[in-house]
Amino acid sequence: MSTLERSTEQKQAEWYANPAGGRSEQPAGPPEPLENAAAQVPVRMSAEGLTVRYGVSTFGIRDVTMALYDRKVTALIGPSGCGKSTFLRALNRMHDLGRDIEVTGDAFLDGESIYAPGVDPVVVRRRVGMVFQKPTPFPTKSIYENVCAGLRLVGMRKRSLLDEAVEKALTSAALWDEVKDRLRSPGGSLSGGQQQRLCIARALAVEPEVLLMDEPTSSLDPNATMRIEQLITQLKRQVTIVIVTHNMQQARRVSDYTAFFYLGEMVEQADTHELFTAPKESRTQEYLHGTFS
Repeated sequence: MSTLERSTEQKQAEWYANPAGGRSEQPAGPPEPLENAAAQVPVRMSAEGLTVRYGVSTFGIRDVTMALYDRKVTALIGPSGCGKSTFLRALNRMHDLGRDIEVTGDAFLDGESIYAPGVDPVVVRRRVGMVFQKPTPFPTKSIYENVCAGLRLVGMRKRSLLDEAVEKALTSAALWDEVKDRLRSPGGSLSGGQQQRLCIARALAVEPEVLLMDEPTSSLDPNATMRIEQLITQLKRQVTIVIVTHNMQQARRVSDYTAFFYLGEMVEQADTHELFTAPKESRTQEYLHGTFS
């Protein structure tokens, strides 16, 4: 039986037996890795011909094929409305929650289709976490309850396990030392940057294999932005990260690979240094040089 098709009960049993998640180290399926990708970095997730259509004729993305490398950061860049966030949401089946949205093509996690019949989207979203543009803590829930919300959802009730998971997630999100003495305070009482790190901790608590970040610093001040960027650099040691950003400097600072999107198409994907210094596509070059029309 497929990893993605196993029941919620089986998933819970595996969690208790192995909180680290038992991640596979095998490369995923199509597409083929980039030629310059350290040959030997496995692909954690990939898309093949992924298309998202709204209604009858409006396309969010069209025929996107690309690879996301294990424990690396991939930045998605491009003008507003070019399909970056649409692609991100297709990677953990968030479009299932909308109306009149059709997804075709496929996406693979550890070589298994996340859109195959029988695959539980809740399991997909646990393995592929999401952090949104604006911090979204549950404002009336405590810091502690914010972090363990996902764990309670999958049936974890033992207090000692919850305590351990909360501390681990907040430590991973570089927030533990700041909040350890006020875990019962409302999540909404934190600063904007702290709230975003709380949301990252909430996503990390269920041990995802991939973390999707949709412009996670766009509403933050420079100091909070710096903290989040430092955190991303630390987190890639344990999780594959995909980040949407409009900030070219940020993409260069935090990512290993960059993909340029335009009008719903993925125009070019390459090693970040290579894409910014020697892009192969003229549209990429025009966008990076500010002459895009």
